Amino acid sequence: MSLSSRVRWVLVAMGLVVAVPAVIGVQQIASGGHSGASPSAAHGFTVDVGTDSCGGGWPASPGTAVEAGRQTFHVHNTSIAGVEVQLVEPSSGAVFLDVEGLGSGAAQTYEVRLPRGDYAFRCLPADSDAVTGNVVHVTGATHVPDATPGVVPVTRNDLTPAAKSYGTWIEGRLPVLLDDVRALAADAHAGDLGAARHDWLVGHVEYEQLGAAYGAFGDADTAIDGMPASGRTALDDPDLQGFHRIEALLWSGAPADQVASAADDLVGSVQRLQQTFPTARVDPLEIGLRAHEILENALRFEATGASDAGSHSELATIDANVAGTEQALDAVRGLLRSRYPELAATDRAVATLRTDVEAQRHPDGTWTDLDALDRTDRERVDADLDDAVELLAPIAAICDPRRTS
Repeated sequence: MSLSSRVRWVLVAMGLVVAVPAVIGVQQIASGGHSGASPSAAHGFTVDVGTDSCGGGWPASPGTAVEAGRQTFHVHNTSIAGVEVQLVEPSSGAVFLDVEGLGSGAAQTYEVRLPRGDYAFRCLPADSDAVTGNVVHVTGATHVPDATPGVVPVTRNDLTPAAKSYGTWIEGRLPVLLDDVRALAADAHAGDLGAARHDWLVGHVEYEQLGAAYGAFGDADTAIDGMPASGRTALDDPDLQGFHRIEALLWSGAPADQVASAADDLVGSVQRLQQTFPTARVDPLEIGLRAHEILENALRFEATGASDAGSHSELATIDANVAGTEQALDAVRGLLRSRYPELAATDRAVATLRTDVEAQRHPDGTWTDLDALDRTDRERVDADLDDAVELLAPIAAICDPRRTS
């Protein structure tokens, strides 16, 4: 099945719908102010929501049958305060539509495709308890083409064990990273820049696997793996530190003493990170987000060559990013199994990407330059990245905690 034919989900945020391949919600078909009239589309309902009542207008009148299939909701906030609105299945708590931050008097139109079952609108004012509307029984087919998936909300408590487990894994990798950069510095001090280039790659790959924790690293991330300022290169940016600065020096023919000085700074940055990280905290909200963003950034920076400072090691970095993605996925896998029907397809896509990228690693540990890939291999890697990023996109939204009361 092609990605374009998969079930489409969208993320509803601040009254706007961001189309992604598989996320909680519906496809927005229109937007704008409340017109006072029901939409002309089939199964259209003007639904009034607010701080005191929720879901009025669905069905249009008491006792009116609601048939399974496409439902178009013109959601209108009739209250004087903003409100979050959800369409839920009361028995399971699954959310089929999540509208965040619908302002006073605002209206938006959304579409869902519902099978037979019981549903209700739930309104969540910012400063008061939830208000749940009448339960509506949808009759008809139990299987609806392109049915909108419902997802049981994830709570912060659900995510906390995942964040702790991931943080423990990161803490165990930092001594390895420190050994790697110490070896790099020792090579540079010995004047062996060939060995330094090898150890630079080993250390950089190690760091690139830790992507879901960068938010917890704070300023250390910039010191260790920062990019040059806009309009500057890694070689001429006087404020740049870390791996990319050393990369530029190593592959530009800079003298060993310059490399050694930059490597010593990197050792110091990693040491400080190792000392401070145990008291830092991986934000539970970032695990699901980073599971997608790691490869999204690889697509943006590595696959385009934008991050290269002379080593042409983009494929090695992408491989490390795949490993980091797998680690982040493992942390939330227990939450995703019952919530994301495309999880198995996502695992396959990530594994395929890793296989095709690692086919470019040579027996001596070196990698094919990205620009040296033939057209077939380049198109394969690009397509693999696209596929994996698209399938990973829903995980951030699924793992975004939602209010239920």
